[in-house]
Amino acid sequence: MNGIEQDQLFMKEAIKEAEKAAEKGEVPIGAVIVHDGEIIARAHNLRETTQNAVTHAELLAIQEACLATGSWRLEDTSLYVTLEPCPMCAGAILQSRIPRVIYGARDMKAGSVDSLYRLLNDERFNHQCDVKENVLAEECGAMLSRFFRSLREQKKKNRNRL
Repeated sequence: MNGIEQDQLFMKEAIKEAEKAAEKGEVPIGAVIVHDGEIIARAHNLRETTQNAVTHAELLAIQEACLATGSWRLEDTSLYVTLEPCPMCAGAILQSRIPRVIYGARDMKAGSVDSLYRLLNDERFNHQCDVKENVLAEECGAMLSRFFRSLREQKKKNRNRL
């Protein structure tokens, strides 16, 4: 399996996590962390479920990976996430020393890897990441678009009932 096929395979696993989030009424974002070709952590957004602002898919996956490896340093891992990480998640990625980040869709409102900021490649930090964007971007973006369209339709229905 070549690198592109492997990236797509693991992004599909992140998409499965995002689908779990959507089923719970969460913004459909999923993440997996891979070490030596094996998934060691998987997670999806749980902010609504937990009513906790920091339960983003990336942070939950990082916590799980730290437990799996017994270290806060996640060197020799790759993080696959369906949406470009926000500033909080980009900070956690840097702090956990993840060397490679692969994401699906860009986030023009909060993306801190390429869209609004380039935190993972800022040489002022003591760690930088190899970043690959747009892996299965259409699929990742479409899932988010469907979710938010459905939310808007539901809000409209609720307004019309009043």
